[in-house]
Amino acid sequence: RYSSMKDYLSELDKETKKALETFYGFSEGKSKVRRSVEEWNGTGSDFFKQIPLLKFEDFSRTATDLRSGQKRKIEGSVFHKDSSIVNSGDSNDIIGFQLCDANNSSDCALYTFSSGVNAIQEWYKLHYMNIMAQIPLETKEKLSYSADDLLLTCFFDGLSCDKRHFTRFHHPLHGNCYTFNSGESGTVLSTSTGGSEYGLQLVLYIDEADYNPFLVTSTGAKIIVHDQNEYPFIEDIGTEIETAAATSIGMHFTRSRKLSKPYSDCTETGADIPVENLYNKSYSLQICLHSCFQKAMVDSCGCAQYAQPLPAGAEYCNYKKNPNWMYCYYRLHEKFVKEQLGCQQICKDACSFKEWALTTSIAQWPSTVSEDWMLRVLSWDKGQKLNKKLNKTDLANLMVFYKDLNERFISENPANTLVILLSNFGGQLGLWMSCSVVCVIEIVEVFFIDSLSIVMRRQWQKAKKWWNGRKRDRSGKPPQAGDTERQGHDNPVCIDEDLPTFNTALRLPLPQDSPLPRTPPPNYSTLRLETAFTEQLPDTLEVGRH
Repeated sequence: RYSSMKDYLSELDKETKKALETFYGFSEGKSKVRRSVEEWNGTGSDFFKQIPLLKFEDFSRTATDLRSGQKRKIEGSVFHKDSSIVNSGDSNDIIGFQLCDANNSSDCALYTFSSGVNAIQEWYKLHYMNIMAQIPLETKEKLSYSADDLLLTCFFDGLSCDKRHFTRFHHPLHGNCYTFNSGESGTVLSTSTGGSEYGLQLVLYIDEADYNPFLVTSTGAKIIVHDQNEYPFIEDIGTEIETAAATSIGMHFTRSRKLSKPYSDCTETGADIPVENLYNKSYSLQICLHSCFQKAMVDSCGCAQYAQPLPAGAEYCNYKKNPNWMYCYYRLHEKFVKEQLGCQQICKDACSFKEWALTTSIAQWPSTVSEDWMLRVLSWDKGQKLNKKLNKTDLANLMVFYKDLNERFISENPANTLVILLSNFGGQLGLWMSCSVVCVIEIVEVFFIDSLSIVMRRQWQKAKKWWNGRKRDRSGKPPQAGDTERQGHDNPVCIDEDLPTFNTALRLPLPQDSPLPRTPPPNYSTLRLETAFTEQLPDTLEVGRH
């Protein structure tokens, strides 16, 4: 609530209005400004004198202080941030501010903007974070909107709902935000069917008159659809809804899964990423990048940036304790954008993630014929807390629903695995070479198993021959003649290098001075008849007589 924060922002608002009056001639008249809280007395104005808004003419080094109107020479690097917003002043006029190192006044950086709107918003946001970092969290939650203030009507799956179904979390810049169906109570609501009647239907109270005019320049609300275990980066990917309109958001749910190493460089749970998760939610690339930058901020600047979660043992930056943090933050953010901090190289995409494809449609609400009675009824319902009649620009109608309950699942599968590779290899062999698995096994047997057995057999024969020769050398006995006879002979007639066949070997003459090779008869005991039959059988004798 801007009305609740005016005591803390009085000095900042006064300086901002002074800059607008000096440069643009804008003046709201002499409006009464509240006195600031005791702990803010005298601390703001001195700091604003050190970092004032400056006007540059035609990219020159001479700048005009928008607060005092004095001109001075500016030194340091210039960082120009272009804007898509049309410049509200002369095209040659550039607005910006200068940040210098508190320990080295000659080390300065100049940040310029092509639009005065962007320059004033960035300058205001910078000081706003300084102030909010020094206010306790409990106080900031009390100064923000409650769920009762925000919700006028609520329906889900055709049944009424209320603030008990919403969970609060505090956004550093925008105050209290609320999550429907967060699951923190242990119960997760589910819809029974698709269609707008069975989704979430809300009428939100948008108190446009209580907006901070310098921090937020648009009217409405911002929502995001996310899983219960995901952190809502509502500033990055939120969807804005209008006031005085009915916004219908139809959803399609998609679950995606990518293959991890060696197919891609994604991470399953983020446990292999050397960056602490500061959000206490499931891993995502955005969580890793924000956590990595916050860690670098604490290491380099000695304090944490206010817009991100606070690491353990650290405290948020403010100009009282850390007068150099602004210069350090902008220098560090410049390295982060140029991917020089190493965060983009360390952080990886998640292998599994969920997506909600949103289709948005808008209609005028309430209609002309129903506007009168509807605003009267809603004003009556909120009459105990509001002292004014509601206007349609203070209301926003929202419907979020599933178009259908079909879950789409996208997964990656490897194009080739070991089984597929062997199958393709065998199919190609069978197609072009008529080979099968048996053929491959036979080839392996011939070239590997048989060759190995032949080599082993030859090695065994050599080893046996060597062992027999060693035994003879030890005993001192000459080789016997019988051994020589059983050995083969070289035929000097056979001079061909090819080995003879069986028929050609029979025709070869025997070598001279060599005994005739012969084969000794088998020494079988069964062939000795004299030992088998010691006496002649009687029947053989009778046959012999005839």
